[in-house]
Amino acid sequence: MPCCAVRDLVKTYRTGRGAAATEIRANDGIGLTVRQGEIFGLLGPNGAGKSTLVRQLTGLLRPDSGSIELLGHDIVRHPERAARLLGYLGQESTALDELTVALAAETTGRLRGLGRAQARAEAADVLTELGLEPIAHRPLARLSGGQRRLACFAATLVGERPLLVLDEPTTGMDPVARRAVWTAVDRRRAERGTTVLLVTHNVIEAETVLDRVAVVDEGRVIACDTPGGLKALVDGDVRLDLVWRDEAPLSVPAVAELAGRAERTGRRWTVRTTPEQARELVAAVTTGPAFAALDDFTLATPSLEDAYLKLGGRHGGLAK
Repeated sequence: MPCCAVRDLVKTYRTGRGAAATEIRANDGIGLTVRQGEIFGLLGPNGAGKSTLVRQLTGLLRPDSGSIELLGHDIVRHPERAARLLGYLGQESTALDELTVALAAETTGRLRGLGRAQARAEAADVLTELGLEPIAHRPLARLSGGQRRLACFAATLVGERPLLVLDEPTTGMDPVARRAVWTAVDRRRAERGTTVLLVTHNVIEAETVLDRVAVVDEGRVIACDTPGGLKALVDGDVRLDLVWRDEAPLSVPAVAELAGRAERTGRRWTVRTTPEQARELVAAVTTGPAFAALDDFTLATPSLEDAYLKLGGRHGGLAK
């Protein structure tokens, strides 16, 4: 039995009034299956329908049509059961802001049915695990963005649930905190078979932690595979990134030719091309006046972002 099974999920919103009213399908027939014990990702731009899907999975929003099963439970008919099956970390978690880190974690455990002693013990263990003991008695509202996010993640872990739904869990965190998050997730998956559904824009993080990923765009799943499987879609291409010291030397013919093909963000140019062409380009820009104007360059194999663009993603790709 899968941990989560979604079939033909549709959710429509109405915008405007009267004759000017229009319907927007935030989810347009979404279907996906999350296996028990895996880290499954939802990857896509803002407005793709990821957050709407998550709100339905967590029982906070009722779909227009379609089905959602969590560990065999019908969440459309019984949305109240979702809270007993999953721990949810949303993008905004303000309800606990006036509590201290320790009390926020303990209170979450109590709300999930733990006795006071057990909730306090579990909260203490989680704070130790995540390195939050030094700020355990500080209110969440007075923490930095990354500290507050880590404290909210800690609260999500208290009162064990078989499924964790994490919406951009590491936003604002430093590398040490991000590592603590994924170490905690890996431990629960190895020891308890915990399943994780991760909603993210972070392509680099997604490539590192996900077992499988569904790319969502315009309310639909446009691809679903392992990160390696998706990257195989562009396996014949490579990406050349050029960073110029100041202005690109357009007087150099090879650079002028690149100007019409490159994706340009400030001083950075990105060119997607074949390995053979990439070798020629590298040779052209690492000699003479082009090299004198070059600050840095990298040549990389395909990423999830490249796969996303190959699939026709909107808005010029995902955040790195």
